[in-house]
Amino acid sequence: MTLDRLTVRELLSSLGSRSPTPGGGAAAALTAALAAAMGEMVVNLSRGKPALAAHDDLHAEALRGLAELRGGALDLAQADAEAYGRLSALFRLDRGEERREREWDEAVDAAIAAPRRVMDTCLEILDLLQRLLGASNPNLGSDLAVAAVLAEAGCRAAAWNVRANLPLLRDPQGALRIGSEADALIDRARAISGKIEGKLS
Repeated sequence: MTLDRLTVRELLSSLGSRSPTPGGGAAAALTAALAAAMGEMVVNLSRGKPALAAHDDLHAEALRGLAELRGGALDLAQADAEAYGRLSALFRLDRGEERREREWDEAVDAAIAAPRRVMDTCLEILDLLQRLLGASNPNLGSDLAVAAVLAEAGCRAAAWNVRANLPLLRDPQGALRIGSEADALIDRARAISGKIEGKLS
Protein backbone atom coordinates (compact mmCIF):
# COMPACT_ATOMS: atom_id res chain seq x y z
CA MET A 1 0.00 0.00 0.00
CA THR A 2 1.41 3.37 -1.05
CA LEU A 3 0.09 6.04 1.32
CA ASP A 4 0.28 8.93 -1.13
CA ARG A 5 -2.06 7.08 -3.49
CA LEU A 6 -4.87 6.93 -0.94
CA THR A 7 -7.72 9.42 -0.68
CA VAL A 8 -7.91 11.31 2.60
CA ARG A 9 -10.87 9.13 3.62
CA GLU A 10 -8.96 5.95 2.77
CA LEU A 11 -5.87 7.15 4.60
CA LEU A 12 -7.79 7.95 7.77
CA SER A 13 -9.58 4.62 7.57
CA SER A 14 -6.23 2.86 7.22
CA LEU A 15 -4.81 4.72 10.23
CA GLY A 16 -7.84 3.78 12.28
CA SER A 17 -7.86 0.10 11.32
CA ARG A 18 -6.62 -2.90 13.30
CA SER A 19 -3.45 -2.96 11.20
CA PRO A 20 -0.38 -1.60 13.03
CA THR A 21 0.76 0.06 9.81
CA PRO A 22 0.43 2.86 9.03
CA GLY A 23 0.70 3.98 12.63
CA GLY A 24 1.94 6.84 14.75
CA GLY A 25 5.16 7.33 12.83
CA ALA A 26 3.32 7.74 9.55
CA ALA A 27 0.85 10.10 11.25
CA ALA A 28 3.74 12.24 12.48
CA ALA A 29 5.22 12.42 8.99
CA LEU A 30 1.86 13.31 7.47
CA THR A 31 1.50 16.08 10.04
CA ALA A 32 4.85 17.44 8.88
CA ALA A 33 3.62 17.33 5.29
CA LEU A 34 0.51 19.30 6.30
CA ALA A 35 2.70 21.91 8.00
CA ALA A 36 4.80 22.34 4.88
CA ALA A 37 1.70 22.61 2.69
CA MET A 38 0.23 25.31 4.93
CA GLY A 39 3.48 27.22 4.68
CA GLU A 40 3.38 26.92 0.91
CA MET A 41 -0.11 28.38 0.88
CA VAL A 42 1.05 31.37 2.90
CA VAL A 43 3.91 31.99 0.48
CA ASN A 44 1.77 31.53 -2.62
CA LEU A 45 -0.71 34.09 -1.33
CA SER A 46 2.11 36.49 -0.43
CA ARG A 47 4.37 36.38 -3.47
CA GLY A 48 3.77 39.04 -6.09
CA LYS A 49 2.27 41.50 -3.61
CA PRO A 50 3.79 44.95 -4.26
CA ALA A 51 4.17 45.59 -0.54
CA LEU A 52 6.19 42.39 -0.17
CA ALA A 53 8.32 42.75 -3.33
CA ALA A 54 11.49 43.02 -1.23
CA HIS A 55 10.94 39.42 -0.16
CA ASP A 56 10.63 37.88 -3.63
CA ASP A 57 13.87 35.91 -3.26
CA LEU A 58 12.81 34.56 0.12
CA HIS A 59 9.41 33.57 -1.26
CA ALA A 60 11.04 31.65 -4.11
CA GLU A 61 13.43 29.92 -1.72
CA ALA A 62 10.67 29.10 0.74
CA LEU A 63 8.42 27.65 -1.94
CA ARG A 64 11.18 25.37 -3.20
CA GLY A 65 12.15 24.31 0.28
CA LEU A 66 8.65 23.71 1.58
CA ALA A 67 7.64 21.73 -1.52
CA GLU A 68 10.71 19.54 -1.13
CA LEU A 69 10.05 19.05 2.58
CA ARG A 70 6.41 18.20 1.92
CA GLY A 71 7.40 15.53 -0.59
CA GLY A 72 10.09 14.22 1.71
CA ALA A 73 7.64 13.96 4.60
CA LEU A 74 5.29 11.88 2.46
CA ASP A 75 8.18 9.59 1.58
CA LEU A 76 9.03 9.28 5.28
CA ALA A 77 5.44 8.33 6.09
CA GLN A 78 5.79 5.43 3.68
CA ALA A 79 9.26 4.57 4.96
CA ASP A 80 8.04 4.52 8.55
CA ALA A 81 5.12 2.24 7.74
CA GLU A 82 7.43 -0.16 5.89
CA ALA A 83 10.07 -0.10 8.64
CA TYR A 84 7.55 -0.81 11.37
CA GLY A 85 5.98 -3.57 9.28
CA ARG A 86 9.36 -5.25 8.91
CA LEU A 87 10.07 -4.96 12.63
CA SER A 88 6.64 -6.33 13.51
CA ALA A 89 7.30 -9.35 11.32
CA LEU A 90 10.54 -10.04 13.20
CA PHE A 91 8.78 -9.69 16.55
CA ARG A 92 6.55 -12.58 15.57
CA LEU A 93 9.55 -14.86 15.16
CA ASP A 94 10.99 -16.80 18.09
CA ARG A 95 13.99 -15.29 19.83
CA GLY A 96 17.14 -16.84 18.53
CA GLU A 97 15.72 -17.66 15.13
CA GLU A 98 18.37 -17.07 12.49
CA ARG A 99 16.38 -14.57 10.40
CA ARG A 100 15.41 -12.54 13.44
CA GLU A 101 19.00 -12.36 14.64
CA ARG A 102 20.32 -11.53 11.18
CA GLU A 103 17.83 -8.73 10.42
CA TRP A 104 17.10 -7.33 13.87
CA ASP A 105 19.66 -4.53 14.17
CA GLU A 106 19.00 -3.17 10.71
CA ALA A 107 15.24 -3.29 11.24
CA VAL A 108 15.45 -1.45 14.56
CA ASP A 109 17.77 1.17 13.06
CA ALA A 110 15.29 1.76 10.22
CA ALA A 111 12.36 2.04 12.63
CA ILE A 112 14.24 4.74 14.55
CA ALA A 113 15.71 6.51 11.52
CA ALA A 114 12.39 7.30 9.83
CA PRO A 115 10.80 9.25 12.71
CA ARG A 116 14.17 10.83 13.54
CA ARG A 117 14.28 12.21 10.00
CA VAL A 118 10.70 13.45 10.45
CA MET A 119 11.91 15.47 13.41
CA ASP A 120 14.64 17.03 11.29
CA THR A 121 12.08 17.78 8.59
CA CYS A 122 9.82 19.54 11.07
CA LEU A 123 12.70 21.71 12.27
CA GLU A 124 13.57 22.67 8.70
CA ILE A 125 9.93 23.63 8.12
CA LEU A 126 9.88 25.71 11.31
CA ASP A 127 13.09 27.49 10.31
CA LEU A 128 11.51 28.52 7.00
CA LEU A 129 8.26 29.55 8.66
CA GLN A 130 10.16 31.74 11.12
CA ARG A 131 11.87 33.53 8.26
CA LEU A 132 8.45 34.34 6.79
CA LEU A 133 7.52 36.42 9.84
CA GLY A 134 7.09 39.96 8.57
CA ALA A 135 7.71 38.77 5.02
CA SER A 136 4.29 37.31 4.29
CA ASN A 137 0.72 38.52 3.90
CA PRO A 138 -0.38 39.73 7.36
CA ASN A 139 -3.90 38.49 6.63
CA LEU A 140 -2.49 34.96 6.68
CA GLY A 141 -1.02 35.15 10.16
CA SER A 142 -3.34 32.47 11.48
CA ASP A 143 -2.33 30.13 8.65
CA LEU A 144 1.34 30.70 9.38
CA ALA A 145 0.65 29.95 13.04
CA VAL A 146 -1.23 26.77 12.13
CA ALA A 147 1.74 25.66 10.03
CA ALA A 148 4.04 26.22 13.01
CA VAL A 149 1.76 24.36 15.42
CA LEU A 150 1.54 21.41 13.03
CA ALA A 151 5.32 21.31 12.54
CA GLU A 152 5.87 21.32 16.29
CA ALA A 153 3.26 18.60 16.73
CA GLY A 154 4.86 16.52 14.00
CA CYS A 155 8.23 16.81 15.72
CA ARG A 156 6.84 15.84 19.12
CA ALA A 157 4.82 12.96 17.66
CA ALA A 158 7.84 11.63 15.78
CA ALA A 159 9.88 11.76 19.00
CA TRP A 160 7.45 9.33 20.64
CA ASN A 161 8.14 6.87 17.84
CA VAL A 162 11.88 7.33 18.19
CA ARG A 163 11.73 6.69 21.93
CA ALA A 164 9.41 3.70 21.58
CA ASN A 165 12.11 1.85 19.65
CA LEU A 166 15.16 2.86 21.68
CA PRO A 167 14.81 -0.07 24.14
CA LEU A 168 15.19 -2.42 21.18
CA LEU A 169 18.73 -1.20 20.47
CA ARG A 170 21.52 -3.46 21.67
CA ASP A 171 23.69 -0.39 22.33
CA PRO A 172 22.46 1.34 25.55
CA GLN A 173 24.83 4.28 25.11
CA GLY A 174 23.63 4.79 21.56
CA ALA A 175 20.04 4.75 22.79
CA LEU A 176 20.83 7.42 25.40
CA ARG A 177 22.50 9.60 22.79
CA ILE A 178 19.59 9.35 20.34
CA GLY A 179 17.12 10.05 23.13
CA SER A 180 19.04 13.17 24.19
CA GLU A 181 19.17 14.37 20.60
CA ALA A 182 15.41 13.92 20.30
CA ASP A 183 14.83 15.92 23.49
CA ALA A 184 16.97 18.76 22.15
CA LEU A 185 15.05 18.83 18.87
CA ILE A 186 11.73 19.03 20.72
CA ASP A 187 12.99 21.93 22.81
CA ARG A 188 14.07 23.74 19.66
CA ALA A 189 10.76 23.05 17.89
CA ARG A 190 8.80 24.36 20.85
CA ALA A 191 10.95 27.48 21.02
CA ILE A 192 10.56 28.33 17.33
CA SER A 193 6.84 27.56 17.26
CA GLY A 194 6.33 29.63 20.40
CA LYS A 195 8.23 32.55 18.88
CA ILE A 196 6.11 32.40 15.72
CA GLU A 197 2.87 32.24 17.69
CA GLY A 198 4.04 35.04 19.96
CA LYS A 199 4.80 37.32 17.05
CA LEU A 200 1.45 36.60 15.44
CA SER A 201 -0.80 36.80 18.49
